[in-house]
Amino acid sequence: MRTNVFLLIASLLLVATSSVTMAQSQQPDPDYEDVRTLVDRLDLTQYKTTLKGLTQFGDRRQGTERNRQAIDWIEAQLQSVGCTTTERIDYIHDPAPRNRSSRRRSQNPLNVDGSTATGKQIGRNGSGPGGSSIFGYRGATGVNTDPMNQPDEHLRELNREPATNGPRQEVYCTKIGTTNPGEMYIIGAHMDGHGWGEAANDDGSGTAIVLELARIFNSPDIQTERSIRFALWNNEETGLNGSRAYVEQRVGLQGQEVPPGSGNYPEPRWLGMVQHDMMLFDHGAPRADGTVSPDQRPEADINIEFQSTAELAPEARALAFFFKATNDAYATDYPATVGPHMTNTDSTPFMDLVPAISLRENERGAHIGAGWDPHWHQPTDVFDTFTDDDFRLGLASAQTTLGAIAQLVKATITQ
Repeated sequence: MRTNVFLLIASLLLVATSSVTMAQSQQPDPDYEDVRTLVDRLDLTQYKTTLKGLTQFGDRRQGTERNRQAIDWIEAQLQSVGCTTTERIDYIHDPAPRNRSSRRRSQNPLNVDGSTATGKQIGRNGSGPGGSSIFGYRGATGVNTDPMNQPDEHLRELNREPATNGPRQEVYCTKIGTTNPGEMYIIGAHMDGHGWGEAANDDGSGTAIVLELARIFNSPDIQTERSIRFALWNNEETGLNGSRAYVEQRVGLQGQEVPPGSGNYPEPRWLGMVQHDMMLFDHGAPRADGTVSPDQRPEADINIEFQSTAELAPEARALAFFFKATNDAYATDYPATVGPHMTNTDSTPFMDLVPAISLRENERGAHIGAGWDPHWHQPTDVFDTFTDDDFRLGLASAQTTLGAIAQLVKATITQ
């Protein structure tokens, strides 16, 4: 039985990677007029409106009523834009209690006493001499758990309910392809957050991108040859549990026609997975005193990452560079760069099964992990923290993904 499962997965990988490699064998076509028209339908005001709507549920911490209400709201948004094939994944989140002392030791395998080479204690992001340094590090940054750090009384009350273990849900919907409905690209973001703010950037910004792309691709005048799935993961902040549950439940169902001959594919074969996680804030490295510029840096860019250690790294790299070339052809305001260190995001559970990439404001390890975003998991991660320069970075990310996916699924305007 186990051999048969391995053979099934191997055959799915062969078909998926060959399809992706063939689809990306050409450079993006800047004269693909239907794609340019679709990209032009993205609007900064609409993107901000969608993101603002999501922030009404506070930080949307998993295992709370505000999280469940946000899932209902997301499903209603998807249905309202014509993506009526909404479904939910059910799973249980019941982790064992953490051993905090073991966790602290495991953060620094090189120095048992938890120190750096200079003798300073390592925080979540590391630290240099004196607690901050010329090397682009702030002081230690973790997840804010103190409600009194949130000066907004309304947000304090909204986020007050603690998480409890138990059943979880996440929602997705599917744009059905016309000629190849049994193949699809997955566009994802995680909708949960924490920190006693609004989780506006992490990851309301990515969730709003997915919702905006669902709005455009599901317009009544749009057809795509391949299918697209729009997935809003839950439990990212607790260890990618929602996306892992999806992979565990759905990987073996790929490409099965139910019933045979019906043309109905509950789980089309995966051709690529594209994650969006923190899309707004690229203000540069911390200064020597640990502060970060209040302004988006002129050289801000979108980081498209693949994981060089993944089983399908060559295919994921090809997908990442296809997205970069699409950004060059279609995006406004901000360029894109490609890096090989995708980590700690919901594309990770997919990366050995299908070419998987993530789009971010910065590199996850080298930049975000080193304190480049002082609002990460903090009470200040609220809509009003960010400016239109920040929101345009999110919009450029949406343009990048929309332009790339539209070409890969062969989108056309029918009216």
